[in-house]
Amino acid sequence: MSLLKKDKEFVWHPFTQVKTELPPLPIISGKDAWLFAEDGKKYLDVNSSWWTTLHGHSNQYIAEKIYGQALKLDHVIFAGATHPKAVELAERICKILPNHFTKVFFSDNGSTSVEVALKMVFQYWHNQNLPKKRILALEGAYHGDTFGAMSVGQRGHFNQPFEHLFFEVDFLPFPDGTNDAEILKQAEALFKTNEFAGFIFEPLVQGAAGMRIYSAAILEKLIACAKKYNVLTIADEVMTGFYRTGTCFAIEKIQSEVDIICLSKGLTGGVMPLGLTVANQKIFDAFLHEEKTKALLHGHSFTGNPLSCAAACASLDLLEEAKPLEQIKMISACHQEFCKTNNENKKFTSVKSLGTILSIEIATDATANYFNSIRDVAYNYFIEKGFLIRPLGNVVFVNPPYSITEDELKSVYDVILDFVDSIK
Repeated sequence: MSLLKKDKEFVWHPFTQVKTELPPLPIISGKDAWLFAEDGKKYLDVNSSWWTTLHGHSNQYIAEKIYGQALKLDHVIFAGATHPKAVELAERICKILPNHFTKVFFSDNGSTSVEVALKMVFQYWHNQNLPKKRILALEGAYHGDTFGAMSVGQRGHFNQPFEHLFFEVDFLPFPDGTNDAEILKQAEALFKTNEFAGFIFEPLVQGAAGMRIYSAAILEKLIACAKKYNVLTIADEVMTGFYRTGTCFAIEKIQSEVDIICLSKGLTGGVMPLGLTVANQKIFDAFLHEEKTKALLHGHSFTGNPLSCAAACASLDLLEEAKPLEQIKMISACHQEFCKTNNENKKFTSVKSLGTILSIEIATDATANYFNSIRDVAYNYFIEKGFLIRPLGNVVFVNPPYSITEDELKSVYDVILDFVDSIK
């Protein structure tokens, strides 16, 4: 029985309407920016397999480090025990983040890292007997698919069947560059109530909303406003971390200090599941108490897994080398040139880039959102041409592995332009 037949019989795929979508690609191997299918076809992985694969597929260095770790220690309970790779990773992360971050909490993925951050914020105030229970987020946000993470994300679309179970959240309009003054006015009015525990945001880029890019200037002002009223801040850098915006972390583009940062996806080079929630000392200290109930009573079976930690440390090793940083600069420069060349293209509503992220909104008569019908047409077109690109509705985005070559990247631009030229 073929791989696809077995898959159809037994597997339930994520974010997939099985009744209407094409069968999944039967991928059996990968190398650098390429994926290879059972039928001999190959596909350029333009979106880094859900924005995770930094160094390309089947990176030998990361694989060897995972193998070496597996021969020493595969897993150990992380409550009441520790191990060298977890300690190494925590130390290295704190050293490359802005220096006010001091404590690292381990989980399994982006959603759980956000879930942990929200629990930290709520319990921070609870432990001090202060009744601050409201959360502020941005419209269009996506922070994951666990219930806390869904609660602080955009309502409708993905989450409608579950919304009756969400906690209430206040949302600010997305800062599109024309509404900054009004957004700040709204934020200050909300924060003045002294009821807000935290403010969560995807810094500079909203991923699932369509790679929507906003300015560091408005984020700076919102964080400053939060600090003015003693509201804790959470930067969800699950997607933006590890040079996706050009700097190692998007928050490096602002001056204000964030209280908590969430990391995953590229953390392990996209190889192993791992999430980190990194907090400052002030938050950590609020959980120190003689009463055990004041502790952060949260954990996962695979918290601090040594294999995942080894992969993350190996990815950090690679990011310290010159070649990946040169590649990041190359990708960023090529994206900028594409934007400059196509800024007046009437078939695009907008063309923007930030670091290794390129966002192209295709002009369409239909509603511009995740469910725009042009998505399936575009996806099928790209697959037929040998490019794995998953548009977000009518937004085609490029967020490639750092191993991609300049020629490969230019072939991506060409196939996108060919597609829009083919639209009637």
